[in-house]
Amino acid sequence: MSQLQDNFGRRFHYLRMSVTDVCNFKCTYCLPDGYKPEGKPKFLALHEIENLISAFAEVGTEKIRITGGEPTLRKDFTDIVRIAADNDKINTIATTTNGYRLEQHAKEWYDAGLRRINVSVDSLDPKMFYQITGENKFDSVMRGIDAALEAGFERVKINAVLLKGMNDQDLPRFLHWIKHTPIDLRFIELMETGLGREYFQAHHLAGMDIKQQLEQDGWQFDQPSASDGPAQNFSHEDYKGRIGLIMPYAKNFCASCNRLRVSAKGKLHLCLFTENGVDLRDLLQDASQRPELIERLHGQLNQKKETHYLHQGITGVTQHLASIGG
Repeated sequence: MSQLQDNFGRRFHYLRMSVTDVCNFKCTYCLPDGYKPEGKPKFLALHEIENLISAFAEVGTEKIRITGGEPTLRKDFTDIVRIAADNDKINTIATTTNGYRLEQHAKEWYDAGLRRINVSVDSLDPKMFYQITGENKFDSVMRGIDAALEAGFERVKINAVLLKGMNDQDLPRFLHWIKHTPIDLRFIELMETGLGREYFQAHHLAGMDIKQQLEQDGWQFDQPSASDGPAQNFSHEDYKGRIGLIMPYAKNFCASCNRLRVSAKGKLHLCLFTENGVDLRDLLQDASQRPELIERLHGQLNQKKETHYLHQGITGVTQHLASIGG
């Protein structure tokens, strides 16, 4: 079966699969008022997830990131990991988490087949961490990161959204941390969403400013591999850790796009922004529907745009990133 490819020659081998849009944190840049359900949520069941993964694997998907909301809030999270791990065409299984359950479950998830983990830590100052996330969980999240390192994960990444006037003073702390700790620290430039124009204008910090500072301090740009995402990665001979910058407003950011997204309710999203998504759920009920599902995926790739148009101030219909897994 031919690999998913769009009209611009981009090939897609990476699926970001949301399994819930519920989150127990109240991050100011994402869910400042906390999660508010719309009726009783009906997220994808295990058999639907298995059929989804099988179809994507058949058309070239090699990496799956399990996302949310907070994906580990699902009681069957370990089962979801195991389903992905049981598919021999999937080479890399990752997740992004706020670290809330990491300390207790890191080894369990690793044993189930999870190999890469991104933990959101927006500040190394416990007070600022609380101010941004709305949760006084800094110490337990940091213990969870230690547990992940001890469990043997191939790669532990720390995600921090850059926020002017809030955590922009934390760079020296982060650098001190990764000097002797082998983790990848990724700074994510704040993106404007449908609900966040005022917040964006108040707190947006250009990733290019951080890049210039790193280069002045001797950090070297690492040439990307074919499987890398949109981050520009930097290393320094005096540091065990690396730094990655995700700068969605940078020129040609979308040229290397290699990922598709499926929401927790089974909608395919060709981009994090700009469109409502296409329902796949009707074709996730039985393995016999796979040929039709694959045909729908190929058909939708013809609709993928060349860019997200964020640099033009067009934020699309995405109200907050938790709704389709960031």
